[in-house]
Amino acid sequence: MESSRAARRRARRFPRRPLMYTALACVAVVGVTAGGTVYVKAQAHSGAGVVSSAATPSALPSPATTTTTQEAAVAEPVVDLDERLADAMKSVSVTGEQRVSAAVLDLESGDSAVHGAGAFDTASIVKVDILAALLLRHQEAGTRLSTQEKAYATKMIQNSDNASASALWDIIGKAPGLDAANEKFGLTGTRGGDGALWGLTRTTAADQLALLQQVFGDDSELSEASRSYLRELMGQIAADQRWGVSAAADGSGWALKNGWLPRSTTGLWDINSIGRVTVDGHAFLVAVLSDGNTTQAKGISLVEAAAKAAVSVFTGAAVR
Repeated sequence: MESSRAARRRARRFPRRPLMYTALACVAVVGVTAGGTVYVKAQAHSGAGVVSSAATPSALPSPATTTTTQEAAVAEPVVDLDERLADAMKSVSVTGEQRVSAAVLDLESGDSAVHGAGAFDTASIVKVDILAALLLRHQEAGTRLSTQEKAYATKMIQNSDNASASALWDIIGKAPGLDAANEKFGLTGTRGGDGALWGLTRTTAADQLALLQQVFGDDSELSEASRSYLRELMGQIAADQRWGVSAAADGSGWALKNGWLPRSTTGLWDINSIGRVTVDGHAFLVAVLSDGNTTQAKGISLVEAAAKAAVSVFTGAAVR
C-alpha cells in the first residue's frame, strides 16, 4: 500500500506550479470637499505607493461611514515560473545534437520550475538514487548499513566509483529494487537500467528534483539520519568532480553528484548534474540533464550554464 507521504507527494506533484502574488489594499476615506467630492488613499501591502483619487458621492460611502476602513483583496497576474525558466534558458547555447532539460526548486517557498521534456540516461547521478534505495531498505528492515556497504557508499558518491555502484546495485535488487524505492519516493518517470547497466537508468529532470527533495527536504521517506548521511557525502565530492550545478552557487555552498557517459553507439556524451546550491544564504535544488554533447567539456559548459539560468528564475541574477 502506498504510504501517506508518497500519496501526498503524488497529490501535489510540484513541477509547473505557478507563483501567485496577492496584494491586500487598504482603502480609507480621508476627506470631503465642499462640493461633496470624496478623496481616498489606497495603500497596497505589496509595497505600492499611496495614490489619491476622486469619485462622485454616489460611488462612495455615505458621510456617516467616511471614517471607516475597508479592506479588499487585489489579485495581481499569475507568474508562470516555467515560462520564466524558458526565457532564462534562451541565454544557454545549444548546438548540434545537444539536448538539455533543467529543473529548480526554491527550498524556502517550495515553488519550482521545469524546462525541457523527455527522458535522459542518468549516467552516474543514479548513484544518489541507489544509495537512497539502500538506506530505505535498511530503514524498513530496522537494520544499519554494514561496514562494507558504507565503504561502497563513500567511494560511489565521493569518487563516483563504478565498481562500488555495481556492488550496491546488486544489493538493492538491481532495477526492480530501484523502481520499488522510487515508487515510494514519488518518482514517476524513472526506470532502472537493464541487468547490470545501472548507468542507463532513464529519468527526467522533474524526477531528479523529486529525488533531491527526498535528500534535502523535510517531507521524505528517508529518516533524518539517512538524509544527513547522503547530504554529507554529496558535500564532499572529489576535487576533480566539483563542476556542474555548483557553478550556480556562491562559494562552497553546494552538495552535488555528477554523471558523465560517452555513448559508444553515437560517440556523444551524456552529462548530468544534480544537487543543492546556496546563493546569498538561500538554498535551491537544481537538476540538469543533457545528451548529444560532442565532448565532455562542452557538456559540462552546457550543464553549468543551464544551472545558472535555472537559479536566476528566483534570484533575478543576470545569466552570464
